[in-house]
Amino acid sequence: MLGCWRAASAVSAGSGRWAGCVRGRRRLSMAKSKFEYVRDFEADDTCLPNCWIVVRLDGRNFHRFSEQHGFKKPNDDRALHLMTKCAQTVMQELEDIAIAYGQSDEYSFVFKKKSRWFKRRASKFMTHVVSQFASSYVFYWKDYFKDQQLLYPPGFDGRIVLYPSNQNLKDYLSWRQADCHINNLYNTVFWMLVQRSGLTPVQAQDRLQGTLAGDKNEILFSEFNINYNNEPLIYRKGTVLIWQKINEVMTKKIKLPKETEEKEVEVSRTKTKVVPLHCDIIGDQFWEEYPEILAADS
Repeated sequence: MLGCWRAASAVSAGSGRWAGCVRGRRRLSMAKSKFEYVRDFEADDTCLPNCWIVVRLDGRNFHRFSEQHGFKKPNDDRALHLMTKCAQTVMQELEDIAIAYGQSDEYSFVFKKKSRWFKRRASKFMTHVVSQFASSYVFYWKDYFKDQQLLYPPGFDGRIVLYPSNQNLKDYLSWRQADCHINNLYNTVFWMLVQRSGLTPVQAQDRLQGTLAGDKNEILFSEFNINYNNEPLIYRKGTVLIWQKINEVMTKKIKLPKETEEKEVEVSRTKTKVVPLHCDIIGDQFWEEYPEILAADS
């Protein structure tokens, strides 16, 4: 106020300097307007501290989406690799993700226990992951479905769950991998009955009703000569994404002392990348091999 008063005494009331002070005071009053009370309606969605934050997304109505876009049954490598590419993009954008796991049309992203990203606001975690994933799906579609036009935008929904202990997190990821095995075994038998035995979907469903895992394995082996254990790991185990240091060799032009022309030399450098694995994460071997994922400072 004192600065504005001095400015007013130095110049006329209509001068630019005086008008600037008036505008500054007006902006300040607007920032504290009577409408600001509406911010009190915003719910506090801060995630609890020292908990693993898991964001799981699922394709919305992907059964219909896969049919209309001609996905191969029971597994379409193009679709699976596209999902993984999108998940890698999410991890590269949000580096606080320690590990991710995906199968079919779902992916789970695990944020570090001590992450302070966006002040641990749940809505920020979920919206950033889902929006980044969905936009990547559309962006990279043509790289995997070269001859198949994207007929309409895909949709994904997300949820957030907090896990306080390392064992809780390991059990969660084990649950998702067990779900991958159960669903893939069923789908493999189901589509063999439809595609090779000529059953209708309803007949195949009736045939499998009440069957156990051993029964399904027996059908595959005795009727289609398929040993389920020999099916690709990506189908049976899903995809695990972790950070790994990779040595890259690149060609670089340098000018050596006493040389007039540049020469190409190979230079090796270490870079941290998101690497896909297709392996078992239910047992202890994976966690013993990659202890940094559950490290205390995560």
